[in-house]
Amino acid sequence: MQDVGWAHLKARESNAKTYARTFDLVLMRGAGVMVYDQKDNGYIDCLAGAGALALGHNHPYVADRVEPFLRSGHLQQALDIATPAKIEFTTQLFRALPRRFAEHARVQFCSPSGSDAVEAALKLFKSATGRRSVLAFHGGYHGQTAGALSLMGNVSAKQAVAGLMSEVHFLPFPNAYRCPFGAGGAESDRLSLAYISNLLDDPESGITKPAAVIVEAVQGEGGCIPASAQWLKGLRELTLRHDIPLVIDEVQTGFARTGGMFAHEIAGIEPDAIILSKAAGGGFPLALVAYHERYDKWSPGAHSGTFRGNQIAFVAGAATIEYLLHHDVAGHAHAVGAVLRAGLERLQSIHPVIGDVRGRGLMLGVEIVDREAEGHAKAVPANGVLARAIRAECLRQGLIVETGGRHGAVLRFLPPLTITAQEVDELLVRFGRALQRTRMPRATASLACQ
Repeated sequence: MQDVGWAHLKARESNAKTYARTFDLVLMRGAGVMVYDQKDNGYIDCLAGAGALALGHNHPYVADRVEPFLRSGHLQQALDIATPAKIEFTTQLFRALPRRFAEHARVQFCSPSGSDAVEAALKLFKSATGRRSVLAFHGGYHGQTAGALSLMGNVSAKQAVAGLMSEVHFLPFPNAYRCPFGAGGAESDRLSLAYISNLLDDPESGITKPAAVIVEAVQGEGGCIPASAQWLKGLRELTLRHDIPLVIDEVQTGFARTGGMFAHEIAGIEPDAIILSKAAGGGFPLALVAYHERYDKWSPGAHSGTFRGNQIAFVAGAATIEYLLHHDVAGHAHAVGAVLRAGLERLQSIHPVIGDVRGRGLMLGVEIVDREAEGHAKAVPANGVLARAIRAECLRQGLIVETGGRHGAVLRFLPPLTITAQEVDELLVRFGRALQRTRMPRATASLACQ
């Protein structure tokens, strides 16, 4: 029956589907880091709802809050009217936010996707500053709605869409492995900041004073590329000097994913806004933008939406945040992430197709390269075809990973933050087996896009 249902779904679902195109199976149940298909085959889930399931599948701490709520008679939908669930979530959220930021913060609950929170931030800072232009970064990902899509580095999703938001300008994001300036290491940070500084100082840069700069502290879909603390500090100094609001997109990095409660905290900076979704709702849809009260100048109704009052997500999100704080899950993600990274680096020493291991905490990426290409002593070409072949073999070995980054050549590891060191060991065994058993495609397809 499940096979029949899957075939029916495959025939009826949109051509725009993504993960369903890659993972050709029906998932029946999940517990912790494991998911199981209709034949009860188990898979270690290193996708975790694209990072939304911070505590994994069906965590009892969350279930013990959600199940009684569903039977309680409390409102299931309330628009943006106050409810006990909303009050408790907001209380827990402000406990989790960086202390200095929280002292002067306001929060706007949005329709339940990170894209909508990005749209809200764009409206907010354009309204508050009276400016039009926005600065974003190469490799950035902020969602799929019109404004958010305009901020995306990857051009493939934008090519067929006319009428995207105007006056978006892209800046070079530092990358120690593939430096946009051909330098690498700390020089990538220095040159990126010098470029941005010159652009903002130059009266003939062609760019009007921006309403905001939006950035990920660790680029997610862009290939798990971490910004250093030094670079983030430098960017914050530049935006303060030029009176430009700094918006940190923490949709995928927020709530302990990178080994701290928020990825930007590694730099000790205070942004003007933080965009949150995914893990915020404890596995249920929820998105919000938290921002400094000085910018709270928009009018009532300036950003609204029916499901900005997702009561179940408030309950699950409050439980998740409480668990993260009480059990130092950020510290656990830092420690276990180091174990995973060390294991991936050991595999890199065995398998030369792994060009780079990068990321932070339990948000790690492995870039697959084409070692057979000639004339690339320093910058070995990315190999997206091989990355996808390894991903397919990972699935056969009981490991769910997804690709991302340029040319789809980065295998991304975003397991639930509750993963144990023992489960990491098994993950590495399965990944190593997949690397060993994958037939290596030739270099001719190495730069094929995903």
